[in-house]
Amino acid sequence: MQDFIVDLFARLAAIGADGDGGFTRPSYGPGEHAAHDLMAATARGLGLEVATDAAGNTYMTLPGRDRAAPRTVLGSHLDTVPRGGNYDGAAGVVAGLAMAAHLRDRGAVPAADLTVMGIRAEESVWFPASYIGSRAALGRLAPAELEIRRSDTGRTLADHMAEAGCDPAALAAGQRYLDPASVAAYVEIHIEQGPVLAAEGLPVGVVTAIRGGLRHHRAAILGEWAHSGATPRALRRDAVFAFADLLAELEAAWDRMEGAGRDLVLTLGKASTDPAAHAFSKVPGRLDFCLDARSTEDAALDAMGAEIEAVARSVAAARGVGIDLGPRSRSKPATMDPALVAALAAAAGRLQIPHRTLPSGAGHDAAAFAQAGVPSAMVFVRNDHGSHNPAEAMDPADLAAAARVALAALVPGSA
Repeated sequence: MQDFIVDLFARLAAIGADGDGGFTRPSYGPGEHAAHDLMAATARGLGLEVATDAAGNTYMTLPGRDRAAPRTVLGSHLDTVPRGGNYDGAAGVVAGLAMAAHLRDRGAVPAADLTVMGIRAEESVWFPASYIGSRAALGRLAPAELEIRRSDTGRTLADHMAEAGCDPAALAAGQRYLDPASVAAYVEIHIEQGPVLAAEGLPVGVVTAIRGGLRHHRAAILGEWAHSGATPRALRRDAVFAFADLLAELEAAWDRMEGAGRDLVLTLGKASTDPAAHAFSKVPGRLDFCLDARSTEDAALDAMGAEIEAVARSVAAARGVGIDLGPRSRSKPATMDPALVAALAAAAGRLQIPHRTLPSGAGHDAAAFAQAGVPSAMVFVRNDHGSHNPAEAMDPADLAAAARVALAALVPGSA
């Protein structure tokens, strides 16, 4: 499997390369489309059946003995963030095709159809919605979402879908390609986007849950611009010092929740004053920021949401500023199927592949399948230097190990 993986990734690297070592394949853009074409051509070369749906998702199927039985789906996405890496998302599709090639080469026929799914538009940096392709496949994309606009072009999702040869009208009418009852399991192999496996020297991990999120995308602290030398401390309405207080109090709330055993991560990933208005001799009158809280527990997100609002009120009153948290978005956590998690962990043990269980802090299409009622699981692959950057450093041998784990769990005796 490793040689297959290396070769297919080398061909994928020719698509969307941006010249600076990174890859940019926007959702419903030419790069994503070319990546789907590459995977489909590879699948046809393996003798797989290839189909697409109204959202442009690609289905590559190795027929099973019982064609009427619920299928197993292996999949992930093929779009990237701007200047991302070549492995995020694509690893799951490449691994799925490597598994199908392995079965074909051995003459092994699975009990039911095994479908490798190349999924559209997972990276919400392009369109402000999560899991567009997978939710569309499952009939869970709201018609209004077809009117959301891509961040770089300003054109609607429906426009981009139509340009890519998809059928947004069918999606607006509620058409779905995958009935959840027709899917026995969804398994997604994906690079880990954090440092845990690399730090512990483990090639693979089995995911127990996918954290949901609570986000304030466009928050602001509104103080008062003033002269830095002429304004006494007691008369200042300093947006930056108010932000420092906000940070300290939110971290204290995070400490309390972790101390109580709650799963939570909290990030303030962007903070800025306006360089055109700010200067060393001015008390800052405005600071813009964003806030992202994630947890595997809905109750923890509720509690953190209440803390954020309470802290904002407290800091605003103490510092004499206004704090506008702006619009809030929320995504639900998704628990992976316990039986699949156990089967994958047991398979890794039988194969003597070092592993551990862990939650996923990032969102994945597996969450959309789980929330639709499909038994779902994920296998993480060790990856140095994080993701969403050109320095992703997955070892193809580790991806092959993850594929063997999935095969051993899903098609006994085939790994």
